[in-house]
Amino acid sequence: MENTTTTLARVNKVNILLIENGDKYVPVKPICDALGIAHQAQIEKIKNDEILSSVVTLRVTTGADKKQYEMVCIPYRFVFGWLFSINPKNVAPEARESVLKYKLECYNVLYNHFTAHAEFYEYKQAIVHQKNEELKRIRTEFNTAKARLDDAKKDFDDAMDMDFAHWQAEKRQLKIQFDNGAEVNLVNDSETKSLS
Repeated sequence: MENTTTTLARVNKVNILLIENGDKYVPVKPICDALGIAHQAQIEKIKNDEILSSVVTLRVTTGADKKQYEMVCIPYRFVFGWLFSINPKNVAPEARESVLKYKLECYNVLYNHFTAHAEFYEYKQAIVHQKNEELKRIRTEFNTAKARLDDAKKDFDDAMDMDFAHWQAEKRQLKIQFDNGAEVNLVNDSETKSLS
């Protein structure tokens, strides 16, 4: 498969290239040139890295002068980790702030990646607790309302079942309501006398 080369980004007037031939590779030298660091030192660093040394390769690509060059490349997916390992003190002054921002972003991404599950479970636990409390409150309100509904239904049924004799008997009773909610029914003597 033939290599195709595209410009991934332009940093400090240097094109950062992407070489594709089924897989994606990025040449190391243009990135080093853009950051103002010695590319040979970075290639040695890559070759001494236990992970990067197993994926580093040579690829033919077209340079800025339109000529073909064989360049040391690493897979695109490993570029971000390699860039994270670059010491901002070693880069050109005009690139230092960008490298520092990049490293900070990497720290945030790593933190979010490794803590996301714990944060999710903590969030979920808080929501579950909140909804459980809400459910208990609504259930209590429902049970109270149900008891009131049952009482009201009983009172309604009693009213529907009332006949004239029952009404007269009720009318003859004197009801006394106490502060504690107790109710006492006494026979209304004046009502009794008037009926006799």
